[in-house]
Amino acid sequence: MPYRRKDSPVWWASYIDHSGRRVRRSTGTTDRAEADALEAKWKVEAYRARHWEEQPSRDFEELIAAYLKATAGDRRPRSEETVRMHVRRLRAHFAEQVMNTLTAADVGEYIQIRKAEEVSNSTINRELEVLSAAITYAVREWAWQLPNPVSGRMLKEPEGRLRWVTKAQAAALIRAAEAAAGKAPHLAPLITLALHTGMRRGELLGLEWSRVDLPSAVIYLEADHTKTARRRTVPLNAVARGAIMQQARFRAAHCPDARWVFCTRGGEHIASVKTAFKRACERAGIEDFRFHDLRHTCAAWLVQSGVPLTEVRDVLGHSTINMTERYAHLAPENTRAALARLEGGQSQSGHAGDIKGGVDNA
Repeated sequence: MPYRRKDSPVWWASYIDHSGRRVRRSTGTTDRAEADALEAKWKVEAYRARHWEEQPSRDFEELIAAYLKATAGDRRPRSEETVRMHVRRLRAHFAEQVMNTLTAADVGEYIQIRKAEEVSNSTINRELEVLSAAITYAVREWAWQLPNPVSGRMLKEPEGRLRWVTKAQAAALIRAAEAAAGKAPHLAPLITLALHTGMRRGELLGLEWSRVDLPSAVIYLEADHTKTARRRTVPLNAVARGAIMQQARFRAAHCPDARWVFCTRGGEHIASVKTAFKRACERAGIEDFRFHDLRHTCAAWLVQSGVPLTEVRDVLGHSTINMTERYAHLAPENTRAALARLEGGQSQSGHAGDIKGGVDNA
């Protein structure tokens, strides 16, 4: 019989699956009659699978609808929107697909169709990741016996965009932003803080005063504030602290009760700086430069200053060192010093002639 949890308005079903395991599963509905029908359906399917070894047919719509309902609370609003966009693309091809019979050829056909539409490998991979995640979730959580031919079929992706500017160009950009302070007083300190912390745009625009510790010169980011869902502490150097202090003075003068570090004169949250940033770039004569490239610039400056990649990773909040290694080429002195050790051509026996060319000696 369906039941309700204290923390959920929807009905939940409880039944024994084909393997003899107790399954507690959300019906995704607040309608009791619909919940009764769903629970009865799942019990029949489990009985058939247990006694007749009959696997119920699962179509794409059943899979994706159940997956989205079950995992909706695990994603942020922006991520949820992106996932649903990918689902719309998948649905256009797999709407009539019986997932029990999904094959590698079916996945390959989808890839070729999307390529013919001149979609990038990265986009195709993100779409297939949603499909694969849904299948994996259903197999793990609900014991659905579904194949996952998406595994191993991800396409090669080019290295991500890496655009950065010199310190002279950055100074010109800040001056251009300061020239527009009448309309966008927040822009110059926002750019400055991005350059000297490597924080993402969302992290900056969502920054609250309660997470700024000026005496300790740090910013605290909790898991729900970061893209990687991991908390981190962002130290403030003198320049970054100066940008925060500028905003503190703005707050004291215009909106003393404002919650946000970057806000309007009335204390309202600023959702976007796209237009103002674009105009500042134009005035500074900087082309093909996006706000996220400020983060790349911070990383580039750190690497060029000799900061180890592991420390750059920690500053930027990367989940793995692999993401940080894309900046390694900006410090050629590191590899030059390593190769310099080969100078002199001395072998262990002390004779330069011991080192011979040719494949046989490689």
